[in-house]
Amino acid sequence: MIHNDVLRSVRYMLDISDSKVVEIIKLTGFEVSKAAIVTYLKKDEEEGFVHCPDEVMAHFLDGLVIFKRGKDESRPALPIELPVTNNIILKKLRVAFELKEDDMHAILKAAEFPVSKPELSALFRKFGHTNYRPCGDQLLRNFLKGLTLRVRG
Repeated sequence: MIHNDVLRSVRYMLDISDSKVVEIIKLTGFEVSKAAIVTYLKKDEEEGFVHCPDEVMAHFLDGLVIFKRGKDESRPALPIELPVTNNIILKKLRVAFELKEDDMHAILKAAEFPVSKPELSALFRKFGHTNYRPCGDQLLRNFLKGLTLRVRG
């Protein structure tokens, strides 16, 4: 899934402004302009559309974790994970919204995209593990849809 779609979905889900997106990214110490965020939030066919780079998406997701859960001063900041895959996006959203396995199943079921327990746990395995499975665009899209229903009511 392209990062721009994820950025738009999370922005809509949390009902936050472009300025707030910039603030969330700044929580990780990364600087990005509001003008750049505006170009990332445009639709693919709109004039001025720019693909959101992996680095910006990684800092946004890490900033989202800090924004939702607070910064843990006892631990040093982890380096960003590049490239940002659908699996990483799913993991970061799970951490940011403090979701347990049952929550994840309920969210996907609400989006009418039920997934079995082994399928779901395979998405959170480390790349290279024998049971690792890449997260598809359709699953991530449905997860974002279900999470939006949960957050926005």
